[in-house]
Amino acid sequence: MRLRIEKSTANGSICAPPSKSELHRAILCAALSGGVTKMTGFSPSEDIYATLRAIKAIGADFSASDNVLSVTGTGGSISCPAETIDCGECGSTLRFIIPIIAAGTGGILTGSPKLMSRPLSVYDVVFAEKRIDFSLNDGILTVGGGLTAGNYIIPGDVSSQFVSGLLFALPLLPGDSRIIVTGRIESRPYIVMTIKMLERFGINVSEEYPGTFTIKGSQIYKSPGCFHVPGDWSNAAALLAFNEIGGCLEISGLDTGSTQGDKVCPELFERLRGEAPQIDISDCPDLGPVLMALAAAENGALLTGTSRLRLKESDRGEAMKEELKAFGVPVEIGENTIRVGSGLKAPARPVDSHNDHRIAMALSLLLSITGGELTDAQAINKSYPGFYDRLRDAGVLIYEA
Repeated sequence: MRLRIEKSTANGSICAPPSKSELHRAILCAALSGGVTKMTGFSPSEDIYATLRAIKAIGADFSASDNVLSVTGTGGSISCPAETIDCGECGSTLRFIIPIIAAGTGGILTGSPKLMSRPLSVYDVVFAEKRIDFSLNDGILTVGGGLTAGNYIIPGDVSSQFVSGLLFALPLLPGDSRIIVTGRIESRPYIVMTIKMLERFGINVSEEYPGTFTIKGSQIYKSPGCFHVPGDWSNAAALLAFNEIGGCLEISGLDTGSTQGDKVCPELFERLRGEAPQIDISDCPDLGPVLMALAAAENGALLTGTSRLRLKESDRGEAMKEELKAFGVPVEIGENTIRVGSGLKAPARPVDSHNDHRIAMALSLLLSITGGELTDAQAINKSYPGFYDRLRDAGVLIYEA
């Protein structure tokens, strides 16, 4: 999809979409509990459909209507998936479901070529130590069963999704387990989010020492009955950024007490207004593209803790560098840093999302300042299908090109 975005300002009120991160976790917990869990505030996206396909494959069921998702759980039983589980482009679905099916009798997973090329090295090591089959061939991942309780040592400088995946599965196993995260834990707020969601479903995880998580075995997931999905700070950040360039958007449905790491976005946006700002995004890597876009529109910035941007739906640092060049803004990328210059001007060519929803949202922001065209604009369907519609409602001039 190709869009034309004219110079325009966003004004009005928008309700934040439901938190994709919290919804993934709630769906999995509901699938492993007994009975039915109803989640209000639901709206689907491609990533959420991937997780729903995964829980269906392990024996759970779901239905959705009127912004309510109902999940019927398995009571902790994990059936062997009869079919290959298609995880689409969703890293959360893939990394969360792997230990869960390994706690059963195993299964087969696949996804987009980009997803299946993203790192799974932590599970390579873990499953080799446990002598469980874990093999990837031509985009098809085979995972054996028979996961056992015990100690799991995981480096902290990789995705927190590996820790979360194990946290979902280990409580189901007979015997106690520990996850020992070595080094600095990046994206710690997402591990905290997982633990809080587990608590909501009756599962206890304790952090014995910083980075050492103890999980009692033979725990039972218990449905809370109803659960309201809070607003998504990650997607709301792409809307709130319009206020930094002259807009006046009121975003409702956000919980300031949330465990979502990206709730720091207003504070980080404020820091970009200063001279020579330096911002560490180790705990909020999904904010990288929108921070780069705002920095380009303001005074530039130095972002640190950026190495994991290479491992997202695109190489987000390089993708934004390429597109910001079209806006006349220089970008320098180091091993764990990104320096963004300033001097924004209208792009001489259409800019491209690189099939990445965060890039599409960030570039839409800049095009509302300069005018121009965006290709692969449909990438937003991965997390926020209504993004352009909500911006149109708020007065941003967006047309199909």
